[in-house]
Amino acid sequence: MLMMKIAGAAAAALLLSAGMANAQSTRPTDPQIAHIAYTAGAIDVKAGELALKKSRNKAVRAFAQDMVRDHKAVNAQALALVKKLGVTPEDNATSQALSKAAAAEYGKLSKLKGSAFNRAYIANEVAFHKTVNGALEQTLIPSASNPELKALLGTGLKVFQGHLAHAEHIESTVK
Repeated sequence: MLMMKIAGAAAAALLLSAGMANAQSTRPTDPQIAHIAYTAGAIDVKAGELALKKSRNKAVRAFAQDMVRDHKAVNAQALALVKKLGVTPEDNATSQALSKAAAAEYGKLSKLKGSAFNRAYIANEVAFHKTVNGALEQTLIPSASNPELKALLGTGLKVFQGHLAHAEHIESTVK
């Protein structure tokens, strides 16, 4: 339950920051969007790497391997795109809130072992992917002005929707 609260805090931070931008009629810029997307991917890579170190559950480990592989690949595509476009990703309040919440969650997960770790990791992945997917759909993709960035975010969303479905399936089976 504590892990869900922490994941919920990360989700709230992302949505609050995105919502504040919308309320102020200032949507995130492409450089900010690039930074947010990269940060979210890096967070999931780090969590997946932790799961690979700590879990012995085959389903959890396979999922974690997918997270590391897929999020590294999307982040590599994002880096190539910003380099091609000559854009420097811009740190922002949303990226900072995500990083802060993720660091707290990582600290909590690091202390867990066995099935407690597996349940907490997967619960966090479900919450994180719901949040990121929602932010992509509602804020990041609509706010992106560059068509190539918008397309990359759309492709990422499709991949991450699959991650969410996979995580939800594992969550229903992991004990």
